[in-house]
Amino acid sequence: MISQARLKIAAAVAAVLLSASAHAADLRFEHVMNIGAEGSGDGQFKYVEDFALTRDGRLLATDASHAYVQVFDKTYGKFISRFGGKGEGDENLEKPEGIAVDPQGNIFVADYTTGFVKKYDASYKWLLTFSEYGTEPGQNIKSEFMDIHDGRLFMPEAGNHRVNVFDLDGKFLYLFGGQGTEPGKMNNPEAAKYHDGKLYVSDLKNDRVQVFDTKGTLIKTWGRTGSEPGDFKTPAGLALDSDGNVYVAEIGNDRVQVFDKDGKFLTAWGRKGSGNGEFGNLHGIFVDKETGWVYVADTANKGCIQQRCENIL
Repeated sequence: MISQARLKIAAAVAAVLLSASAHAADLRFEHVMNIGAEGSGDGQFKYVEDFALTRDGRLLATDASHAYVQVFDKTYGKFISRFGGKGEGDENLEKPEGIAVDPQGNIFVADYTTGFVKKYDASYKWLLTFSEYGTEPGQNIKSEFMDIHDGRLFMPEAGNHRVNVFDLDGKFLYLFGGQGTEPGKMNNPEAAKYHDGKLYVSDLKNDRVQVFDTKGTLIKTWGRTGSEPGDFKTPAGLALDSDGNVYVAEIGNDRVQVFDKDGKFLTAWGRKGSGNGEFGNLHGIFVDKETGWVYVADTANKGCIQQRCENIL
């Protein structure tokens, strides 16, 4: 973890894009560019958290500190728009972290501080607010990086150590998890992402990944505390590519690890630092299934668009 002093000095965050091949046996990555710079203006960040793509392929990025969702061209990193921001209106946010987009293009944003989940249409107009801060079913504390599948929103809660499930009109359906270290229990789940009938959860303080079916029945778990390949130290962001490979961003090890769908280690890249391919305080991660590009929330480091490439594996 980085110090608060470091956060104040270099609390900008870039989204780092990397290219991946389509085949697990030949996964290699190279740095493509950075998006963003430290500041509060258009296209600038203080604490980037998570990503999603709009239905027309624009990159959405949440900034927990400035309370905006920012919109970029996913290929060139050009700023397009932003919405949310601090305020008292229905459309405003306090500390947005998790974000997901449904098949109709509606955008769901989880507010870590208030417990609200806010739904916007494809033109970024507020539609609906649901859930709230609390411990009861359908309430949440410290909502994190969520996903949508088959009309359901899967939202992990670090504060309640569980996953809440809603329909897309905000109706609570069911939950699973609960605090603990035994399989199926959680300690600060950070991300819940869907692929091919399974929900993959990064169990941050248990240093593992857990895999459930969409009803919450545990299928398998992998990982242990450490720094060797396949080990974890505070795994946060999680994403899946079109082949079902699992990408995990680790706060404690300043790296991204890639596994196959069964948890077999494939490769890793990154180390602590501020250069291209180096990371600090990693959070969300997103894989564009169309291009294979990987977007990483490098939360401690300043960033700007850089056109040069750097081989890092």
